[in-house]
Amino acid sequence: MDYAATTPPHPDVVEAMLPYLKEKFGNPSSLHSFGQEAKAAVEEGRKQVANLINCQPEEIVFTSGGTESNNFAIHGVIHKLKPNKNHIITSKIEHHAILEPCHFLEKEGPAPDGAGAGFKVTYLDVDEDGLVNPEDVRAAITDKTALVSIMHANNEIGTIEPIKEIAKITKEKGVYFHTDAVQTVGQIDVDVADLGVDLLSASAHKFYGPKGIGFIYIKKGTRMTQFLRGGSQERNRRASTENVPGIVAIGKAAEIAKTELSERIKKTTELREMLFNGLLEKIPDIRINGHRTKRLPKNAAIIVKYVEGESMLLNLDLEGIAASTGSACSSGSLEASHVIRAIGTSPEDSHGSIRFSLGRLNTKEEVKYVLEVFPKIVQKLRAMSPLRRK
Repeated sequence: MDYAATTPPHPDVVEAMLPYLKEKFGNPSSLHSFGQEAKAAVEEGRKQVANLINCQPEEIVFTSGGTESNNFAIHGVIHKLKPNKNHIITSKIEHHAILEPCHFLEKEGPAPDGAGAGFKVTYLDVDEDGLVNPEDVRAAITDKTALVSIMHANNEIGTIEPIKEIAKITKEKGVYFHTDAVQTVGQIDVDVADLGVDLLSASAHKFYGPKGIGFIYIKKGTRMTQFLRGGSQERNRRASTENVPGIVAIGKAAEIAKTELSERIKKTTELREMLFNGLLEKIPDIRINGHRTKRLPKNAAIIVKYVEGESMLLNLDLEGIAASTGSACSSGSLEASHVIRAIGTSPEDSHGSIRFSLGRLNTKEEVKYVLEVFPKIVQKLRAMSPLRRK
């Protein structure tokens, strides 16, 4: 029940990549037959990924995953357009792979020659469902804005953002728009032409591929600097010998996702609603995190009052159930998740955040098991909780 964290590689994906870990080991930059065989596999993977999100193959650059892709988007655009454009707009509920690069840029001062004024970042508020208001984006754009980066769907609460509406505004204002689609590619329909974005990040291990491989979509004509410098791989956009087995794998995962997408959406939505309805019926004083309908099919995130998230996780784990908490509580830290805080949850309730996330292998029997076990765990923990209702 933790598919938002990672997914098991599809058996066909593993089978497709294995030959490139063994006998088909050539370097795609080599001119001999071993290298050209590997190069052909890379380009086939590029076509498969492009087909999944409806773009041209040459607009796909392979990376090590979502974090690198997000850093590439932010640093690539802002360093290309500085000093004339030194402003980024994002939201308060982005993944740390967006927020940390932004925090880093904020610490950079003016250039040694005095040009520019460092970098400025605007962090937009969200409503209680986690939705960004497109008009807030419009209001925040200035003549110095280089990039807007708003995630397609939130990893903790599952809310799907109004990307198309925001894209219309950024296009009107002549500002680049990036979306972190790590939680959506291969899970819901992602069509970059329809969304209207200039840049998009994704990672294979979120849609039944292996870890360590991802991609960034860069719309033709987008001005960017290289993020990794060295060789001339990826049309001089990302140096480093290509991860051929990973690229073959992400290509196969994309191909399978394209075929199975409707089935995946239908199944996970049904299981999610079964889980939500059962939890709301069996456990008092809980609430759903994120928008009730504008949400990822797989995401069932809730707040359980009077209980601490990690205690619930540990007890679930003892019963063979893997889930996740939206709280960053751990030994040495009592700080709640920035996402949960941003949607207006009280400090007391924020630590009771828990996320169940569903995938292609989950069954109704497993959901029934959670609905049998979890209410008992909550009841037990509430009996010991100093926060319990008097």
